[in-house]
Amino acid sequence: MATFYLLKPSKLYFLLLLVFLSLASGITKAQDLETLRKQFPDEKAVMLNRVYEYNIDLKNGEPYVESKELQQMEYLLGSATAYMGKFGFSHSDFHKLASYEAFTQTPDNKKLKVSDFKTNSDKESFVFYDDVKETTFYFPGVEPGAIGNLQVSWFDKDPHLLSPFYFTGNVPTLNSEVKLTVSKDITLKYQLFGLDTANIAVNVKSDRHNNIYTFQYKNCPSDKSYDNAPGFAWYSPHVVFYIVDYKNSQGARTSYLSNAKDLYQLSYNYLKAINNQTTPELKHIVDSLTKGVTAEETKARNIYAWVQKNIKYVAFEDGMGGFIPRDAGLVCNRRFGDCKDMASILTEMLNTAGVKAYFTWIGTRDLPYSFTKTPLPLVSNHMICTIKLNDKFIFLDGTDPTCVFGTPPSAIQDKEAMIAVNEKEFQILKVPVIEKSKNVLVDSTWIELTQNGIKGRVKKDFSGYFATQMHGRLIYWDKKNMDEIMEGLFERGSNKFKLDTFNIDRKKTAGEFSMSANFSLPDYAKKLGDEYYLNLNLFKFFQNAHIDYPKRKTPIEHDFNFETKYVTLLKVPDGYKVSYLPQSKTFHNKTWGFDLKYEQKGKYVILTQEFDNDTLMTTNDEFEQWNKVLETLFPLYKETLSLTKI
Repeated sequence: MATFYLLKPSKLYFLLLLVFLSLASGITKAQDLETLRKQFPDEKAVMLNRVYEYNIDLKNGEPYVESKELQQMEYLLGSATAYMGKFGFSHSDFHKLASYEAFTQTPDNKKLKVSDFKTNSDKESFVFYDDVKETTFYFPGVEPGAIGNLQVSWFDKDPHLLSPFYFTGNVPTLNSEVKLTVSKDITLKYQLFGLDTANIAVNVKSDRHNNIYTFQYKNCPSDKSYDNAPGFAWYSPHVVFYIVDYKNSQGARTSYLSNAKDLYQLSYNYLKAINNQTTPELKHIVDSLTKGVTAEETKARNIYAWVQKNIKYVAFEDGMGGFIPRDAGLVCNRRFGDCKDMASILTEMLNTAGVKAYFTWIGTRDLPYSFTKTPLPLVSNHMICTIKLNDKFIFLDGTDPTCVFGTPPSAIQDKEAMIAVNEKEFQILKVPVIEKSKNVLVDSTWIELTQNGIKGRVKKDFSGYFATQMHGRLIYWDKKNMDEIMEGLFERGSNKFKLDTFNIDRKKTAGEFSMSANFSLPDYAKKLGDEYYLNLNLFKFFQNAHIDYPKRKTPIEHDFNFETKYVTLLKVPDGYKVSYLPQSKTFHNKTWGFDLKYEQKGKYVILTQEFDNDTLMTTNDEFEQWNKVLETLFPLYKETLSLTKI
């Protein structure tokens, strides 16, 4: 269950990866083992069928949902046991477990039932408490040709919270299918998301009482893991389905999740019972933070900074506690809370100080959905506070202790926010994307030739998200290993780099940060006779960034837009002159580019390397252009300048 809604995408994905469906309640005859091995020579196992069935009906005048999974996977290699022997399925207060059975069908058609099931809390590493349970087991008698079968059924406590169905998994799937049997008294809608949705066959038919929707994807490739990929919901093909309205007991159509207004009314119900009065302790803190202050912005800044410093973020996922913020007074007393609790205390403190503040639902960039196109609870996996100053909305996230007032966390840029103005009124606004000129890293290196190589000093200046990233790292870095950490941070030239001293300069402005260091680098410059040869490219960026195109289809996500500049200044020794200076080079296409500039100013030879990024995601139609930039860049890293004795 997500912080607000039924299942975190990661939880759902875990479920769909580990639970393997059979096409029917009986055992489906396995395909010929050798045929499967030839078809999938690099795989240890193949999903024969993954079928998820929903029955969506009315019970006591309200929508009621039951679901079941029937699963089947065939093992191709004996070594699959070590990697894929353990399976499991999730359940919670909202997704109630009704029944389950698991067994192995051996190659000689014997049935070996699973008897040892273990149930534990399915807790993410960052979650303090979680009511989602994971029941795990091992299939017995796994060998080549054996088929693992799992049958599970649930009923869903709240049909507002139906989870998407993902067609692909961590192994190839011959048949992946979801079937929805929906009463004709219920109106259902669906949307397809991810890549390759054209491969999903959609069929809708009717019988006397129901509309039956079938979504089928045959011969699904396995999901591939790639670096810098966005959340899997961006690329893994899946179907989202939801109840729009239904016919009540009086025969009238009742709106359920037909639009954003319905979603807002559902969500706002979770706020009605909290913050009905301000506790004396909270009022005292607000008064102390705003004493003598008249400007609303200053009040807001003071309160936001106090919450960031004094309230520790701890994630909870416990039944309705995953939906309802806790009272601000309780959060203040505890000094910790989840994202909803942070929004609660911020909203209450700001309103107490006379600054209009609003609860705000939002989805992080892990999710591809929006409130305007998909008005469902799954759009939101996070909650923040929004204030309005000088007719401008400002988004405040209390969970991030390094976030700068007025700048949203990078994880919610370009996402829609649903702002709770009052019981009836809401607004949907898009969080701005911070322009690249606000997120700048400048790395400057001054070097001199020595008898053994080079020595120098470095200054690194950070602004915007670069600065807040460094502030955050310093909070969690192990102080005992700081020398080693800093050496890795400042390293350049080669692995012989030696950090001599370093200094961290925390600026008064949270959005700025600087650090400096002195270093030596033996055996870097080469001297042959009366000439020195030196490669000023102390950094060779993007050497592992070539995209496996066209094989890779998964987009590449960038944390934020930025500008970076790396400047290397070599002091020409007395008695020497520059005999060869590499040519400057600039290359840009529609996707990205670079600027490398060599110049001589007085006694210094200067190389300036500049890169920028102006998009939060690079999609597969841009991969070829991305690689063209690298093909132009990499040969330039080999360029060497020379100095000759006068």
